[in-house]
Amino acid sequence: MTPVTRQADDADLAGAAKVIRHADAAGLAAAAEVARAALTLDGGEGAALVERLARPPAGRRWTALVMDGGVVMASVSAKDPAVGHLDLLAVHPDARGRGHGRALVGAAEEWLRSEGATQARFAGNPPCYAWPGIDVRYTAAACLAESLGYERYHVAWNMTADLGADLSVEEEPVRLAEAGVSVHAASASTEQGLAADRERVAAFVREHWNENWAWEAANAAGLHYAERDGRILGFAAWGARPAWFGPMGTAPEARGLGVGGVLLRRCLAEMRAAGLSSAQIGWVGPLRFYSHAVGARAERVFWLYRRDLA
Repeated sequence: MTPVTRQADDADLAGAAKVIRHADAAGLAAAAEVARAALTLDGGEGAALVERLARPPAGRRWTALVMDGGVVMASVSAKDPAVGHLDLLAVHPDARGRGHGRALVGAAEEWLRSEGATQARFAGNPPCYAWPGIDVRYTAAACLAESLGYERYHVAWNMTADLGADLSVEEEPVRLAEAGVSVHAASASTEQGLAADRERVAAFVREHWNENWAWEAANAAGLHYAERDGRILGFAAWGARPAWFGPMGTAPEARGLGVGGVLLRRCLAEMRAAGLSSAQIGWVGPLRFYSHAVGARAERVFWLYRRDLA
């Protein structure tokens, strides 16, 4: 991160602490506490989101800009360097109404321009993101974006799966074994790097889908996979984005075997064991699959915003 300090306008901050600065380790810790207090719709995940965004994929340029009572995190990826992302914006409840949000967005836009971005988006920057866009229930954030000239250009949604339901899979592995398919939990990563089986799964995901999903599989808290004759057929992951499920996928040759449902329920059972009562299935595509497999319902809606940077 390039060290830059910005003095916010007096009119914006109405007597509050005016210095916006790039966060060091202490600043990130303070930002995590602000996010914990501010992000009331995210079940105590605010601090984990700051930590996750501060450990992005290699090659991503990012910053965390902080002030007394507020934080904004922004990033630019090498894949699309003209587009900058406002990944997280949080203002402590005790500091609201003083122009902190407006000042922080302005500082983030200034940083994005300095990095060569010509457009700013309130939109997730996969594979390391907090949300697909602005949760519509954070209405003040959506109002702020629109007041600053951002246009809404897309809608995304999550599904919610209750983890009190029956997630047992005792019979399915037996049925899959009859078809020569076995299911496994991938080993955890260590400081020395990815475990061999996790690296195999990440390579499978990279081959069949994309690098973003491969990064999420490699960095997931939990990763389950199915294989036959040494060939991986499908995977499911959770916790790459803290406390959310996804991604998951099944190779064409394995579709219809029920591999996806087994891997999904194994992940959800693991999430329940980790203390969660429900699971967010992030940035959903196939509504019918998740609804049928575990009774998930479409619930959280996100608006994606963008504006050109002059």
